[in-house]
Amino acid sequence: MSSALLLILALVVLIVAYVVYGGKVARWLGVDPGRLTPAHRLNDGVDYVPARRAVLVGHHFASIAGAAPIIGPVTALAFGWGPVFLWILVGGIFLGAVHDFSSLMASLRHDGKSIGEIIEAHLGYGGRTLFLLFSWTALVLVVAVFAIVVAKTFVQVPEAATASVLFILLALAFGAAVYRLGVPLAVATVLGVAALFGCIPLGLAFPLRLSFDTWLVVLMAYVFVASVTPVQVLLQPRDYLNSFLLYAMLLLGFAGVIWAHPTLEAPAFTGWQVPELGSIFPVLFVTVACGAISGFHSLVSSGTTAKQLDSEADAQAVGYGSMLVESLLAVLALVAVAWLSSADYAAYMGEGGGGPVAAFSAGLGALIGTLGLPAEGATSFVALAVSAFALTSLDTATRLSRFAFQEFFEPPRRGSAQPTEPGLLTRVAGNRFLATAGSVLAAGALAWSGSWKQIWPIFGSANQLLAALALLAVSVWLAHRGRRRLFVLIPMVIMYAVTTCSLGLLAWRHLVQDAGSLVLGVAAACLLLVAVVLAVLAGRVGLRPRAAS
Repeated sequence: MSSALLLILALVVLIVAYVVYGGKVARWLGVDPGRLTPAHRLNDGVDYVPARRAVLVGHHFASIAGAAPIIGPVTALAFGWGPVFLWILVGGIFLGAVHDFSSLMASLRHDGKSIGEIIEAHLGYGGRTLFLLFSWTALVLVVAVFAIVVAKTFVQVPEAATASVLFILLALAFGAAVYRLGVPLAVATVLGVAALFGCIPLGLAFPLRLSFDTWLVVLMAYVFVASVTPVQVLLQPRDYLNSFLLYAMLLLGFAGVIWAHPTLEAPAFTGWQVPELGSIFPVLFVTVACGAISGFHSLVSSGTTAKQLDSEADAQAVGYGSMLVESLLAVLALVAVAWLSSADYAAYMGEGGGGPVAAFSAGLGALIGTLGLPAEGATSFVALAVSAFALTSLDTATRLSRFAFQEFFEPPRRGSAQPTEPGLLTRVAGNRFLATAGSVLAAGALAWSGSWKQIWPIFGSANQLLAALALLAVSVWLAHRGRRRLFVLIPMVIMYAVTTCSLGLLAWRHLVQDAGSLVLGVAAACLLLVAVVLAVLAGRVGLRPRAAS
C-alpha cells in the first residue's frame, strides 16, 4: 500500500467531513453567531478573555494534541495499519470531533463552566460531585506523569530544554506585544514564528543540563505560575506560537511522505488478538485514544476554550476542525512508522527501544530528510516538537485541575436558578492560588512517590470514560432543549460499550482471574461504578424534551 495515497485519502476525507458533516453538527447544536459568548459577558481578565479565531485555534489545538495522537496510533499499529486507519477517520469525524464541538457548545450555554456543571444542571448535584472528583483525580495523574515525561526528555535532550525555556520567554513577549502594545496579530505572528524557529539552533548551541529532580521541581513551579497567570499573558500566546511548530511538522511530514512515497511495510491486519495488547475490542479503541476521541478534550473545550471564544461563528473551526487536524496528525504518525521494517518497529517498541515517540521521530525524520534536509536534524526537530506539546499538555492539565478543584467546592444550585450563598470553604477553595497549590502538591506527591505507576495503566480507559460521560451530559442537555441528539447518542453508546468492557476486563483480571494489582483492580471497579451511577441518573432524568435551558 502506498503511504502517500493513504495520507492524501485521509486529507480529502477530513476536509469533506469538516465542510459537510461539521456544518450539519453546527446547525444541530444551534450555533448562533449573534449570541454573546461568556468570554464577553463574564470577562475577568484572567480566565474569561476573548481571543481571535486564529489564536484560539492554535491554543486549543496545542492543548488537545500533545504526544497522545502519536503514541496511540503507533502502539496500536501492532493490530495492523488497516483497523487503526479506519478507526482514526471514522472515530475522528463521527465521534471525536462531535464530542469536542458539542462539549464546547454545551459549556457556552452554561457560562463557560465544565462538563461537571452541565451534569449538575441536568442530572443533579450528586452527579456533578462524582464527575468533578473523577476529573480532578485523572488530571492530577496526567500532571504527575507528564511532568516526569518532560523532565526525562529534558535530561536526555538538554537542547530541547533550552528551546522550551526560550519558547516560554518568547510567549510572554508575544502576549505583551499583542495585548498591551497593540501590535497587529499578523505582524506579531510573523516575528514570533521567526523567533520561535530561531530558538531551535540556540537550543542546539546552548543545551541546558539539569538533573531529573531539579527539572521536576522547576516544572512544578512553572505549571503553578502558568495556572494562576491570566490566560492571555502566557498560555494562550505560548500555545498559539507552539502550534506553528506542529503545523510545520505536519507540512514537512506530508511533503516528505508525498516525495518519498514509501510502501507500507507493516501488514494491513495482524489478527483479532495481539499477545502484548489483547483483543482488538476494546483495546484498539482505548489505545488509539486522542487520534479518534479523547475525554481530555471535553475538559479543554469546556474548561479553557469556552471561556475564550470570541464568537460562536468560530466554534466549528475551534471545536470540530481542531480535532480533525489531530486525526490527520494521527494518520501521519501511523504512516511515518508503518513504512519501517517489522524488525525496526519491534526494536523501537521493545525494552530500551525508546518507544512510540522515538519510532515516530526516526520514521518521520527520515522522510523529511528526503526533501534535502539533514536526516539527523529533521529527527531532532520532530522530537523537539513532540516534547514542546507534551509541555503544553502539562500546563493545560494543571489549569484544568484548578478549575475542577474550584467547581467541586461550589455550592449546589437551587433548581436552575442562582447558586446558594458560598461559605468559607467555598471562598477559600475558590481562590485560584490555593486551588492550584492543592492540585500541584497532589501531582508532585504522585510523581515523587512513584505511586502513579500503579494506576497509570488504567488511564486509557479512564480517558475514554470521560468521553462517554461528556457525551452523556451533552445528550441529556440536548434532550432537555428539545433538539436533535442522535448524532451524540450513538457515539455515547459506542464509548460506553468500549469503556465498560475495558474496565470490566481490567477489574476481572486484577481482582479475580490472576489477582494482579489490587490497586489497579479496585480503581477499575470504582470507575465502572461511576459509569453505571451516572448512566442510571441519566435514565431517571430521561432523554425526553423539557423546558429549554
